[in-house]
Amino acid sequence: MLAVGPNGVGKTNLLESLHVGTQGFSPRTRNDAQLIRFGESSGRIAVRGRNDGVPLELEVVLEAGAGKRAKLNGAALRSAEQLRSETATLVFTPDRLGIVKGAPAVRRAYLDRALGRLSPARAQLPAEYGAVVAQRNAALRRVAAGFSTRAALEPWTEQAAVLGAELVAARREALALLGTPFADRAGELGLDEAELRYDGTVPTAAALAERVDRDLERGATGLGPHLDDVVIASGARELRSFGSQGEQRLAVLALLLAEAEVIADRRGVPPLLLLDDVLSELDPARRRILAARVGQAGQALVTATDAAMLPAEPSQLLEVSPGAVRQAA
Repeated sequence: MLAVGPNGVGKTNLLESLHVGTQGFSPRTRNDAQLIRFGESSGRIAVRGRNDGVPLELEVVLEAGAGKRAKLNGAALRSAEQLRSETATLVFTPDRLGIVKGAPAVRRAYLDRALGRLSPARAQLPAEYGAVVAQRNAALRRVAAGFSTRAALEPWTEQAAVLGAELVAARREALALLGTPFADRAGELGLDEAELRYDGTVPTAAALAERVDRDLERGATGLGPHLDDVVIASGARELRSFGSQGEQRLAVLALLLAEAEVIADRRGVPPLLLLDDVLSELDPARRRILAARVGQAGQALVTATDAAMLPAEPSQLLEVSPGAVRQAA
């Protein structure tokens, strides 16, 4: 499916609404108030379709000053983010280049979201580990201030070591699943010898205890997967520091396509792909490669300013204008 229209008419808003409606959150902002149209106090997104042949109805309601509400097939969910366990949606927007060129925290956040999509049973592991580290940091500050003893640190140190080791193992497993398809898709797009590497070590209670004096000085836990990184490389070059913006863009696209393949293999249903302004920075040869690959990946919505930018016949052509989306005649 191809959505076309001049810049500024709402193509990105269309993609964002589909992401919110299927995943329960925006890929652009965590401030839900920004998702409501100017001058309005509420908004609603309704998505209808089929998931592996089963009818599916999703609804997300946004209200200023209140939390999101979501329904799945008419039944209320505890949180909108539960939608992620029912449907998988992957999105590319120009700011997603931060996955490659941004700070380590951006890559950790991406990997943890991918981990949840690839292994839903482990989706809460990053949050559980983060909560334990927050408790250990609070205990460190209490000890440093003289309000507690070092013995109070030990339970949090043990939990941080156990959950940290589980998180590192889960992240490495996710990268192993993505590694081969990432290299294959990157190679198709002309990015040779592409690879993903995990940069971090498994934390242990002994290692955390050994550095407790430094942690007390800092008031923070200085060892663990909350500080690790993911190296995205082409041959010997780490693309964050030594890749051109074009190469960084290809790496993000290859990562998205690789994850789509793995999700389809593990879940039996391909994810929805949302590709915003993905064609404008690609040469004609790479556009053809991407169009062919996306055509094999399940349902996708691609945006462009001109239909001629997509070197394939879309199954549906949509024309976007301010406040309206219409099927092209």
